[in-house]
Amino acid sequence: MKTNKRYSPEVRERAVRMVFEHQHEHESQWSTIESISSKIGCTAETLRRWVRQSEIDQGKRGGISTSERDRLKELERENRELKQTNEILRKASAYFAQAELGRRPK
Repeated sequence: MKTNKRYSPEVRERAVRMVFEHQHEHESQWSTIESISSKIGCTAETLRRWVRQSEIDQGKRGGISTSERDRLKELERENRELKQTNEILRKASAYFAQAELGRRPK
């Protein structure tokens, strides 16, 4: 069963920072993540994803950064709106063209 428990950006940043700060105290990054996740009340997998995204944002790991992902979402939304607008204009144009052809000459 999936629960959508949202964590504030401050909690996320603090947890990720703790992983980086305490990584040398554990044998692996995963054991650090497990230790810290139990303390902040999230799953280890959730914290692992936050750490991976932070590494991507810092350029330590390949992938799409948070800012790039947000920009991509915005462009996709804008593209979808423009397609809808074009479809409306195409239908309106066809309607008025049909009305113009059906008009009686003076």
